[in-house]
Amino acid sequence: MSIEIRDVNKTFGDFTALNNINITVPTGKLTTLLGPSGCGKTTLLRIIAGLEYADSGQILFDDLDVTNIPVQKRHIGFMFQHYALFRHKNIADNIAFGLTLLPKSERPSKTDIKKRVAELLELVQLPQLANAYPHQLSGGQRQRIALARALAVKPKLLLLDEPFGALDAKVRKELRTWLKNIHHELGITSIMVTHDQEEARAISDEIVVMNHGRVEQVGTSEQLLNQPANSFVRDFLDLA
Repeated sequence: MSIEIRDVNKTFGDFTALNNINITVPTGKLTTLLGPSGCGKTTLLRIIAGLEYADSGQILFDDLDVTNIPVQKRHIGFMFQHYALFRHKNIADNIAFGLTLLPKSERPSKTDIKKRVAELLELVQLPQLANAYPHQLSGGQRQRIALARALAVKPKLLLLDEPFGALDAKVRKELRTWLKNIHHELGITSIMVTHDQEEARAISDEIVVMNHGRVEQVGTSEQLLNQPANSFVRDFLDLA
């Protein structure tokens, strides 16, 4: 599913969070919103999700205008920095949670839910943890389960907000390689937010560099490094 963001603006009181944002996210690609804290990247992600609404502009999924469609009807999977796994549910039930909330007409049978959970545990390479509880897992394992839960409902779009921000450097490096492999295996359109340029360069098909609510440059890692659009991009990427 392709994503098109057209002329999106958002203010909070006197603060301009997003200023005339125009971005196209190609189908099946992992696009990263990269920039310093406060540049608007998380606000933009929330507007794409339907958790916030733009003051003006449009969000299109495969040319369908979803600007005013609520989050629960956008078929999106979420993976956040804080895993938000249910402590009182085991891992299998955590992964299955979104499936159990689907409308009755769309909800799989209990047998199919169990099969889907098993498939996802294999995908994230943790089949042995189905009956474990979140407190028994490492941070990296919890993030793998968070991704499995996000994928359970077969979303058309995966949104990742600083997914590895709470992990130490070694685990972050391992997980971003793992995430890149899974993303390309599934071919799902994904948008990730990070302020970590090394992380963005390591896993992104395309990077959107943002600053003060504006898009400074869009391109591949190589394009940004070899042809920075302006002094901000050059300084932010430390290309002096």
